[in-house]
Amino acid sequence: MAAKKATPAKKSASGKKTTAVKKATPVRKAAAVKKSVPVKKSAVAKKATPVKKTLAVKKTLAVKKSAAVKKSAAVKKSAVVKKAVAPERVAPARPPRNESHTALVRRARRIDRELAEVYPYAHPELDFENPFQLVVATVLSAQTTDLRVNQTTPALFAKYPTPEDLAAANPEEVEEILRPTGFFRAKTKSVMGLSKALRDDFGGEVPGRLEDLVKLPGVGRKTAFVVLGNAFGRPGITVDTHFQRLVRRWEWTAEKEPDKIERAIGELFPKTDWTMLSHHVIFHGRRICHARKPACGACPIAPLCPAYGEGETDPEKAKKLLKYEKGGFPGQRLNPPQSYLDAGGIPAPPLGATTAAPASPSTGTAGPATDSPSRGTG
Repeated sequence: MAAKKATPAKKSASGKKTTAVKKATPVRKAAAVKKSVPVKKSAVAKKATPVKKTLAVKKTLAVKKSAAVKKSAAVKKSAVVKKAVAPERVAPARPPRNESHTALVRRARRIDRELAEVYPYAHPELDFENPFQLVVATVLSAQTTDLRVNQTTPALFAKYPTPEDLAAANPEEVEEILRPTGFFRAKTKSVMGLSKALRDDFGGEVPGRLEDLVKLPGVGRKTAFVVLGNAFGRPGITVDTHFQRLVRRWEWTAEKEPDKIERAIGELFPKTDWTMLSHHVIFHGRRICHARKPACGACPIAPLCPAYGEGETDPEKAKKLLKYEKGGFPGQRLNPPQSYLDAGGIPAPPLGATTAAPASPSTGTAGPATDSPSRGTG
């Protein structure tokens, strides 16, 4: 009986054991499942990383783009401010070293055309009513300004209106009248000598030929061409100090002697242009392209000038260097042409008269009065 009871017990134990084993299997399976869940979660997490990374990259790009836009806007704004404060300077256009003659002719004529637009009222800056007055005034203009001559000749011509009158004058009286022009003794001899030559050799009339004019005392080629071009309408190139300086600056010629300069420039222009060419160049030399400090920053032909930069290039500073009508000052003639007055030119004051300087750009007040026309010499 006992043995029979023991057998089921073993079976029961064995059954319990089997049940335990069977029960253990799901536990292990559950554990495995649980273990695999974190792995899947980790995989999901790993998958999620690129999304976050993409969002971060997009955000970074957006920030960079925004910063770039802001920087670009700031740069543009800064450029506008700079442009308003400091006007852009003109870049020079230097001619090639081996400039051909054809290229030189084109450049020279273009400069003359530009100057003709800037100075449509260009004219001889000596007051005269006839060829005699012009030849005398031109002789007197040596070593002084046209303005000083214009202030002196009214008294001279009022007292000695013809060559015959001046030829018969008392030298001491003539010297006293001409004293303000400087070198008055030498100039007295010249004007009285040419008056005698006109009276004795040309019937009291100024000749209209170059070869005759240069025979007169004190009259050279420069003076002769001034008279021929402006009193007789015959073409001539006036090679004065301004003309010589500018044509060399523009590299039209390297010559230094007046006669050679005259020939060299004459080859670049037709004869019909010679007289007005002289006026354009001389006007520019007196008003803008000065000897010591050219107003490069206010020069209308700066892009064509190989010497750009020799003077003041700042536009505002350059404006303060302008002379005569360009700077708001009186001109050289007491009786200028109407075209000059229409363009804003101011007549010069008589000898000894006072004239107020134009208003100061910074204060808007007039400068001190002066009776000296030395501002903007020759």
